[in-house]
Amino acid sequence: MTTNFRTAPAAVRLSRRTVLKAGAVAAGAVAAPAIVSPRVLASSGEVNVLFWSDELPSSLIDSFTQKTGIKVNFTGFGSNEELLNKLKASKGRGYDLVAPTMNRAPQWAELELLQPIDMKKVPIGNLNSGMLEKGSAIWDFGKGSTWLPHLWGTEGIAWRTDKWQPKGEFPSYGDIWADENAGKTMGRAHSMLLCAGLYLERIGEMAPGSIWSAYESEEKMRPVWEKLTDWAIRRKKNIKIIWNDADTQKNGLMNEGVIVAQTWDGPPLALKTAGEPVMYRAPIEGAMAWVDGMSIPVGAENVEQAYALIAHALDPQVAGKAIDTHGYNSPVIGAEKYANATYAKNFADAYPGDALKKLNPWPAEAPWYADIRAQYVNKFLSA
Repeated sequence: MTTNFRTAPAAVRLSRRTVLKAGAVAAGAVAAPAIVSPRVLASSGEVNVLFWSDELPSSLIDSFTQKTGIKVNFTGFGSNEELLNKLKASKGRGYDLVAPTMNRAPQWAELELLQPIDMKKVPIGNLNSGMLEKGSAIWDFGKGSTWLPHLWGTEGIAWRTDKWQPKGEFPSYGDIWADENAGKTMGRAHSMLLCAGLYLERIGEMAPGSIWSAYESEEKMRPVWEKLTDWAIRRKKNIKIIWNDADTQKNGLMNEGVIVAQTWDGPPLALKTAGEPVMYRAPIEGAMAWVDGMSIPVGAENVEQAYALIAHALDPQVAGKAIDTHGYNSPVIGAEKYANATYAKNFADAYPGDALKKLNPWPAEAPWYADIRAQYVNKFLSA
């Protein structure tokens, strides 16, 4: 099947309402039962998981094994590119459950690496209906949806409260490039470049809408990213650490002298929950919002065990307990009731005022866009 994903970003970007409207399940909806065979639940087997390094905390894995007897063999990864490359290399074999991000659907569409989800085996009534419906639409490659939402979060600005403060209520993506913070900042290469563009748009050095128009075609993308990359290379000396996973973010803030950073929300909020002098907040340009999911590869050998783990992860009490460790947000209805009491305060601190209205959902990312972006990222990293 040929799927056309070269749609203008305005049509394919997640709406802010979709991402944020927790609890938006139709009135009277009943959770579908998770149909898992008695054999699976009777202390049987194992499940091989390839997941974001910090998104399946030990509280979730341990309680799952205690409940089912199923052993979880966990392999962590730090980027969507790493996940996709592993699955392409193995032709969808070797893992039973993986975690692609919602906006990456176009890169998976033609690869036939994922199998349709049997929704009768999933408690879909526990999920935010907006996220489920949006994901199901873009992850259906002709035979049914291959994706379920697992966590959502944002990328914004974190800082050491004992060493740095923003100039106003909101920090800026420009703070990590600023000369006054030179040698004390960090970020992820491709998102630092994109968000530098949002900063340049805000201060009038790039035309409004340039960053989103770059998703429409190679012709529109190249001049935008040429300017971004040249601007970033001139300021590369100010960046101390280029991170690619959650642990590097935490270590940079706690042990490597980083005072302000562009990070995911989870790692700094986990540190904040643990009492460390760390704050995370959506920047004035708007935080980048994402939804990570769960999918079953075509070569999975422990499929029933994978469904058992999915059902466990979508239990409100289990999902809420996990928030205390990973620091992200759950699409599971009622999960927040089981999270630590500091969760609500952390959320309010991260998104004060109109921050939620200004979220920038990551646009759907076609293969051509990812390939060209990699060229500019490599140019920046090698400079």
